[in-house]
Amino acid sequence: MAKVILKKGEGRTIKAGGAWVFDNEIDKTEGEFANGDVISVEDFDGYPMGYGFINTNSKISVRMLSRRGAEVNDEFIRDRVRAAWEYRKKTVDISSCRVIFGEADFLPGIVIDKFEDVLVVESLALGIDRMKPLIVETLKDELLKDGIKVRGVYERSDAPVRKKEGMEPFKGFIGEAFDTEVKIKENDVRYYVDVMDGQKTGFFLDQKYNRLAVRGLGKGGRVLDCFTHTGSFALNAYYAGAKEVIAVDASELALEQARKNALLNGFNMIDDISEEARAKAEADCCAKVDNAGRSISFKCADVLDLLPELEKKGESFDLVILDPPAFTKSREATKKAVKGYRDINMRGMKLVKNGGFLATCSCSHFMTEELFKKTIAEAAHAAHKRLRQIEFRTQSPDHPILWAADNSYYLKFIIFQVVDEK
Repeated sequence: MAKVILKKGEGRTIKAGGAWVFDNEIDKTEGEFANGDVISVEDFDGYPMGYGFINTNSKISVRMLSRRGAEVNDEFIRDRVRAAWEYRKKTVDISSCRVIFGEADFLPGIVIDKFEDVLVVESLALGIDRMKPLIVETLKDELLKDGIKVRGVYERSDAPVRKKEGMEPFKGFIGEAFDTEVKIKENDVRYYVDVMDGQKTGFFLDQKYNRLAVRGLGKGGRVLDCFTHTGSFALNAYYAGAKEVIAVDASELALEQARKNALLNGFNMIDDISEEARAKAEADCCAKVDNAGRSISFKCADVLDLLPELEKKGESFDLVILDPPAFTKSREATKKAVKGYRDINMRGMKLVKNGGFLATCSCSHFMTEELFKKTIAEAAHAAHKRLRQIEFRTQSPDHPILWAADNSYYLKFIIFQVVDEK
């Protein structure tokens, strides 16, 4: 087997339990290999570090699979898949969940989400891409043992980052074609999930329990859900008894899905929608909801422009939710991202009634917990508001945080009571 030998003093990440070896940490390689092959990794003095797959096209030259000499073969991969599924069964609601989360499940470069009886695969590394058929088939077998027959598998490996691995983006069926609009139920709220054309794998499962944590805070009052995407936080607030919910997003395509989701739950959605979409959602609805005096609506607008407009109009809300996309995907852009997070949080706080609530989050790995909290504190000072923290939360347990693998910790979610400065 070919091997990679590290420079003296390098390999700090994998020595601490991480999963990546970068190209500038490598002194030399010995033996023949093709990109995607499993190779051994040794420290500068010959000490064995374990095994991983190599790709010289990427700055992440080696992604570690095993340590302490465990041989990487088909049974090794099957054991990792079984362990990932067993972990989910013990920690989360498995009706819809992330079953494999890359490095955090010791299968670097691959993500698999389960939406009821459909699997969605995202493969972003050459070595794991070769193992993908075995991983998918093993997972289907494990689910079947628990009475879950997979209806179909769809691949969403269409992220541009694949090009850094020397692979082209790809999306399509793995196996037989099927209806890619999947109905799921999470925390008693129903959704249509578009696994073919929805964002990423179709639905953001990482906020599952955060949606549950905040939904009752707007009961009987007004709720503003910013960056709503397909409406998940807004729908949870309405389900819990909010009197009026206004949900905002810049994507009309996402809002059309959100409106369908509202109708699927039997909610009093007051927006216009095509007769065909309304009829289908109402036909699929099997919920009984008390809509008396209540409404939910979806507005297509840039949140950064809308918040100051609402403030100027004197609008106020019992609960404001800020769930923006990542403002930075690189360390270099963090300074600009801080300004964006500070601005939306300041604007959001100004719209919260005295004694009301703010739920705010960042899904950027580079926006660290410390920096995020500091930015919110600055926003509160600028808005002349005092904050009482109710909860600090992270991503759902089916997106486990692997210590020493910093990239697995990305979601910071904080719930505050907002009090006027007097």
